[in-house]
Amino acid sequence: MRVVLPACLTTACAATQDAHAVAASAPGFWLGLWHGFIFPVAWIVSLFTSQVSIYAVPNSGAWYNFGYFLGIVVFGVGARKSHTVYRDRVIDVRARRIG
Repeated sequence: MRVVLPACLTTACAATQDAHAVAASAPGFWLGLWHGFIFPVAWIVSLFTSQVSIYAVPNSGAWYNFGYFLGIVVFGVGARKSHTVYRDRVIDVRARRIG
């Protein structure tokens, strides 16, 4: 029991799929890239309808996942720059009393 439980827990996340079970027309790299790019819009729409999903299943596997990742991180939401504040100079002005 000491060995079986940890082994089951660590292998539970390693889902595999038979390569022959995927159709030749399954989404690949390019559709993964597109799905990653439109992820924010697809996610919002998927909250209101069951006709839209944010991830294509079944897909071609690693190439689809790679395209999806690039679509989100490089071209999609992850590509936005964070707000950067630059401080060029500090102005030291003493307040004068008016009146």
